[in-house]
Amino acid sequence: MARVRKAMVMAAGKGTRMRPLTDTMPKPLVPFMGKPLIDHVLDRLAEAGIEEAVVNVHYLADLLEAHLASRNSPRIVISDERAELLDTGGGTKKALPLLGHDPIITFNSDSVWIESLGSNLTNLIAAWDPERMDALLMIADASRTIGYVGRGDFNLDAEGRLSRREPATTVPYMFAGVQIVKPQLFAEGPAGPFSTNFIWDRLIEQGRLFGQRMGGVWMHVGAPDDLAEAEAFLRDL
Repeated sequence: MARVRKAMVMAAGKGTRMRPLTDTMPKPLVPFMGKPLIDHVLDRLAEAGIEEAVVNVHYLADLLEAHLASRNSPRIVISDERAELLDTGGGTKKALPLLGHDPIITFNSDSVWIESLGSNLTNLIAAWDPERMDALLMIADASRTIGYVGRGDFNLDAEGRLSRREPATTVPYMFAGVQIVKPQLFAEGPAGPFSTNFIWDRLIEQGRLFGQRMGGVWMHVGAPDDLAEAEAFLRDL
């Protein structure tokens, strides 16, 4: 089994829902509990033994690059999307020469959580089975998240396979912003911007998209009010 050594950190978005905080800084640099969101991500990756993180940049990229220059664990490699914002799928496709062929973690730069027992990231890596899976998503119980109001994203069957929520229904799980995936899948995506949903829909049809329930509490921090709610929750623990 190939060891997971690299990660792709999604940090290129404009963070429009996080305005006015993102008027002067990229969303990954917005402070949360005293440190930038992206440092929460990179610290978790380092703790899980990830050696290298490819970080894509676009909006206010110079500020983000300057901040990342001070980090050495994991080793940082920049994937430059200044010319065109490519979404999660297109951004990963552009970074393929930097990512290699072994399975990688993709990690949204605003995905933060409170651990329960052990490490969710370590548990995700331990559950990865490339014989059965092409992607393994970390999923959160929608009823136990902070800052999220919605109908959920996925159903999970007894074998761990994921299926989409049908229209006008509610499902119990949502994508928590982290997955292990075979990077070569992104080479099949279209030219230009596209979402990782393009990959997932194909994998669902093939029965190759799996989910791993996370422990603890996942926090959706897409807007300033979400950020404030999550910080208030942590202060009250």
